[in-house]
Amino acid sequence: MTHGAIEITAELVLSLLQDQHPDLADRPIRLGARGWSNQMWRLGDDLAVRLPWVVGDADAQLRKEHDLLPSLASRLPLPIPVPQRLGSPSALFPRPWIVTTWVPGTPADLAPVTRAADSARLLAAFLTSLHQPAPIGAPEGRDRGGPLADRADGFAGGLALATERGLIADPDAVVAVWQDAITAPPWAGPRLWLHADLHPANVLTTGGTLSGVIDFGDCCAGDPAYDLSAAWILLTADTIDDFYAAYRPVADAATRRRARGWAMARALSGMLIGDNGTHGRPGGKPTWGPPAHATMQRLIAGSGRGHSEIQ
Repeated sequence: MTHGAIEITAELVLSLLQDQHPDLADRPIRLGARGWSNQMWRLGDDLAVRLPWVVGDADAQLRKEHDLLPSLASRLPLPIPVPQRLGSPSALFPRPWIVTTWVPGTPADLAPVTRAADSARLLAAFLTSLHQPAPIGAPEGRDRGGPLADRADGFAGGLALATERGLIADPDAVVAVWQDAITAPPWAGPRLWLHADLHPANVLTTGGTLSGVIDFGDCCAGDPAYDLSAAWILLTADTIDDFYAAYRPVADAATRRRARGWAMARALSGMLIGDNGTHGRPGGKPTWGPPAHATMQRLIAGSGRGHSEIQ
């Protein structure tokens, strides 16, 4: 995916509001964040305008958020952005966009979790509430929520590239975690609702504790192990068991093994994306590197410590 040709500015956002939602056009507008697929422009203190800025499937993801999030928000214990208005493609901007609530907090790639025990319970409560059976017709994950083994070729290629760049000190240890995960029995339960993108840039913290979750563009139905991998990515090693003790229904050993494999694949991706801005969006995402390296260290160390999730 590449950036689109239209430059998104405060003036453009104002023009879009004046054209389609004039009752909101008198609010102050300022840049909130430039994410992976979308830009967020603050609209006063409590709203934001979310617009796609890459060529790809961001349009469908925004429509999905508009349709799904109001009903999901009512059952989740952490704040999430709730769409308020849908903007239609027009001569000003040829793509859909949404007005959504603004969730306060700082992305965890900038302000990591420091109150890990509290955050473990909050993350478990969030995923317990989210992971409910999805109806027939719920969106499928592209490469998330399905069989972990489907990622084998991508994982091998990413590991080779990361090793070549000197990002991996012990590739054999990485492979050992991965092999254990892909040989675990597959998910046999119902397809559950997943966030499917719980990485540090999409989780907010306040005072060192999880305080919100954003960017549901990849929300889909599938194996909960994908979301459970977030425990390895967001928490400290000594609170992983606390997370699983609070999560319901109790995750079996196979699900925990698959979650570790997903965490390893996601850590590898984050390391490459954060590697001096040479992978991913122009300019890269250098803040994604440190949490990815920390995740990999936790996973490799945990493989030899006998955590309950790998017994």
